Amino acid sequence: MNRRFICCTSKLLQFTHRNASIQSQGSPSWPRKIFSGVQPTGALHIGNYLGAIKRWVDLQNAGEDVTYCIVDLHSITLPQDPEVLRQNSLQMAATLLACGIDPSKATLFLQSGVPQHAELSWILGCMTTMARLTHLPQYKEKSGKLKEVPLGLYIYPVLQAADIMLYKATHVPVGEDQIQHLQMAQSLARAFNNRFGTTFPSCHPIISDDTSCRVKSLRDPTKKMSKSDPDPKACIMLTDSPKAIIEKLKKSVTDFTSEVTFDPESRPGVANLITIHSLVSGSTPQQICEAAKGLNTGQYKQHVADAVVEHLNPIRDNIERYMADPDYLAGVIEEGCERAKAIAEKTLIEVKDKVGMNGFSLARTQRLLNEMKGK
Repeated sequence: MNRRFICCTSKLLQFTHRNASIQSQGSPSWPRKIFSGVQPTGALHIGNYLGAIKRWVDLQNAGEDVTYCIVDLHSITLPQDPEVLRQNSLQMAATLLACGIDPSKATLFLQSGVPQHAELSWILGCMTTMARLTHLPQYKEKSGKLKEVPLGLYIYPVLQAADIMLYKATHVPVGEDQIQHLQMAQSLARAFNNRFGTTFPSCHPIISDDTSCRVKSLRDPTKKMSKSDPDPKACIMLTDSPKAIIEKLKKSVTDFTSEVTFDPESRPGVANLITIHSLVSGSTPQQICEAAKGLNTGQYKQHVADAVVEHLNPIRDNIERYMADPDYLAGVIEEGCERAKAIAEKTLIEVKDKVGMNGFSLARTQRLLNEMKGK
């Protein structure tokens, strides 16, 4: 049974049903596909890894056919230094490989290396309205901080829809803040199908109700971990040294209760440490609390630090190893682009044919000329 998984957004969330295909009334049966992309923002932090990348690896190792995209077209919606962007793209590829993405099992590619993303985005952009785009929450949030809003930020959701639709994805793991963008993709797929005939499946959100993968800031455990936090001690980067990891965890915000208990509501700081410990060790929060009986939170922080250092050491070493071999990274990305392009090209040929843009192939040109001569 052929099941192709393609995963979208920088967060990969759990999915609960494993149907091999999707079939809506009056439509063909679609093989289940999941697409996921991540922006090349440089080094990832442990929250990115535990909440997304580690699960990508789990999907891959479960024998699924997975495709992962480094979405550099999305990253230039705001100004980028060209050399930094190039370096960040290489570092993201190195990081994904270091975390366990295997090019022999997964397709890993650079978005800009598959021009069909931009081409489909233009076609879809001609099928939506400015009013619809203006009302999306991320546009409102980001545009409010800018004096002049670039067009790329405005049409960002259309490119996201193209990313999904180009691979005919049926399932999309999303965070709650991305639901409206997914609805945009659903709306565009429906509009295209209604106008030109069934071409795209409806994409379904995969939203996890498992809060255990939500890693919080070490300095403010009521907020999610973010590399943009002004306090560098708020997050653990995958490239951090053991010394830096230990220091950050020792200074993490907890509370004045010494006992180690898992209570995310009233003890978010301690609960965050237990969550991180659970995710890197494979133990449940209950098992961790049982093993930590007799320890105060200060002593427990050292146990968490030991577990995190042990888990991240090989990842950091592998990142350094891959970054020392840029030719290998370029080869992986180039091969991935070719594999992704083969799928994307097939979809775009179908799309262009339906909208009337493939009318000048050699065969059709000859037929048109013959028809003109006959008149």
